[in-house]
Parts: sequence; structure tokens; C-alpha cells
Amino acid sequence: MAAQMPKNRNLWEFLRYVIVGGISAVVDMAVNYCVLYFLLQATKDDPLPVALSVTAGFLVGIAVNYLLSSFFVFTSEEQQKQGKNLKAFLLYVLVGVIGYGLTVVLTLIGTRIIGEDGIWYLLMTCVVKGLVLIWNYLGRKILVYKGK
Repeated sequence: MAAQMPKNRNLWEFLRYVIVGGISAVVDMAVNYCVLYFLLQATKDDPLPVALSVTAGFLVGIAVNYLLSSFFVFTSEEQQKQGKNLKAFLLYVLVGVIGYGLTVVLTLIGTRIIGEDGIWYLLMTCVVKGLVLIWNYLGRKILVYKGK
């Protein structure tokens, strides 16, 4: 029974990370939308404002993700010690940037294979989001919180 304890702890930690990721994604999208349509008063057809709003959403979303993860996901004493410094935050952001790059690359590959329309595109984007979620969790757990 004791051998399963870390496995269960990791499962619950991952599930908390999924919830935090969902909250962060909503914040990211809300900031993106508000910056584009209210602050910049632009449309989705204006490339520079879109790039700025996406960047603002990403930055605020990753900050929210870091803070919530620090309080609700990676909560052991060792993780808290490992994760609360500038180096840890920069690694946290780096993992997120790599995750963003993986999202772009995998989505481009997926659309080349299955196209951009219909249920298959939606399913492909769900698979990509799932893969990137796993990358973000494992990357942060291993690189920032030292696998604890």
C-alpha cells in the first residue's frame, strides 16, 4: 500500500494542475479578448494587435498559472523551496514557451494531415492540447520542482 502513495499523490497533483491549467487558459483568453477588442479596439483581421493581444494573454495566463500552481499544485515543502525564486519562474516560463511552440507545430502538422474543417480538426486540437498539457506538467515538475 505504501508503494502506491506517491503514485496517488502524483495523480492528485496532476488533476489539480489540470484545473489550474483550465483557469489559466480562461484568464489567457479573457485578457486576449479584452486587449484586442477593448484596449486596442481592433479586430481579428489586424495582425499586429492580434499578436499583441495574444502575447498579453499568454503572459498574464502564465503568471496566473505559476501563482496558482505554487499555491495549489506543487505544495510539498521541497517543491515550495525549489519553485519560489527567479530561476524557477524563468524555467516555468521557458516550459510554457516550449509548450506554445509545440502547440503551433503540432497544430500545423495536424492541419496538413487532416485539414482545417470538421470534427477531425476539433479532435486533433484536443489531442494537441492534451499532449501540451502533459509536457507542461512534466516539464515543470522535473525542471522547476526537481521531480519531487
